[in-house]
Amino acid sequence: MKFRSPSLLPILLTALLGLSACVSPPVTEKLPTPPVVTPPVVQPPKAAEPLQPVSFSALPGWGVDDLREAWPAFVTSCSVLGKKPEWLEACTAASLVTANDSASIRSFFENFFQPYKVVNPDGAETGLVTGYYEPLLRGARKRGGPYQTALYSVPDDLLTIDISSLYPDLKNLRLRGRVVGRKVVPYFSRAELEQSGVLAGKELVWVDDAIEAFFLQVQGSGRVQLADSGETVRLAYAEQNGHPYRSIGRYLVDKGEMTLDQASAQTIRTWYLANPMRREELLNANPSYVFFKEEKIVNPSIGPKGALGVPLTPLRSIAVDPQYIPLGAPVYLSTTYPSKDIPLQRLMMAQDTGGAIRNPVRADFFWGFGAEAGDRAGKMKQRGSLWVLLPKPLLIAPAKP
Repeated sequence: MKFRSPSLLPILLTALLGLSACVSPPVTEKLPTPPVVTPPVVQPPKAAEPLQPVSFSALPGWGVDDLREAWPAFVTSCSVLGKKPEWLEACTAASLVTANDSASIRSFFENFFQPYKVVNPDGAETGLVTGYYEPLLRGARKRGGPYQTALYSVPDDLLTIDISSLYPDLKNLRLRGRVVGRKVVPYFSRAELEQSGVLAGKELVWVDDAIEAFFLQVQGSGRVQLADSGETVRLAYAEQNGHPYRSIGRYLVDKGEMTLDQASAQTIRTWYLANPMRREELLNANPSYVFFKEEKIVNPSIGPKGALGVPLTPLRSIAVDPQYIPLGAPVYLSTTYPSKDIPLQRLMMAQDTGGAIRNPVRADFFWGFGAEAGDRAGKMKQRGSLWVLLPKPLLIAPAKP
């Protein structure tokens, strides 16, 4: 309704006000306040304990493994572990064990050690077991002819920061970088090193095969037979540029160049040789870069030193993630031989680490030196289980003063 005459407005307003004054307010029922519903807090799944105690009977094949083959590697570990209080008793008792008697060695471990099943955070009891070895390359002291790929010592500007004194929980973590102005920045990646020029003058030797030089960095150490002198030298791991290791096999799989089942050192090499225009792309897919130091080979039968600082024993040393398995500890391994279903069950020693060795149930099996070891290592991508053997606590409490 539209009001055309303003004079009617007072009358209408008066009538409306009077009407409203005569009408009682409606009775309204107060509704109850709805309860406050707190949504349930969804807790993330609790990570499984990485080490779970078991009996020796839970170790498949424990009773038939020839422990005489593992004993020298354990004694070598004790040269380092024996200096720690928790290992002193077991390593001291090892001197009384008959080294050529497998039953005596087995009794020693069962008396002094407690086995623990190694479990991943998601509860998985199996993980990846790969292999590595000590390769032999051909090289020379000076660049020339087929020897065009250099292997380098540690560059002068590489800064290594050990923060374990501030953060003991990070004792196995080291930071690498370089100083620019007043800042520490990440060190050069593999691709950047080629452009930086910082490696000039740091050449140890020159080798005749770029992909084998790359694989030598992945293995961490190797031997080089020098054509100009006839000498064979060992190049041992000295440092790393701080960038994470990336598998070039995985890179080729992600690019659709091969399937995961096909990826091996042998198939990667074949692809590398067949694709000369993409070689740099492939190698730079792994930003990690390893630097070496030269060592004389006194005894060719003795393996290179691992992260524990002792020589590796072929077929009885493995690389592990030291966040979960103490370096030097005995580790029982149950897996299969490369590309086969034949069981490979034996006592190993955790004497090394590796950039690709992450997670509790993860191991790298050291096959030894030479072409045959390299063939096995290159094909090894097995599933396996681990049990770490740790010294039992003292049964008799120390006397109080």
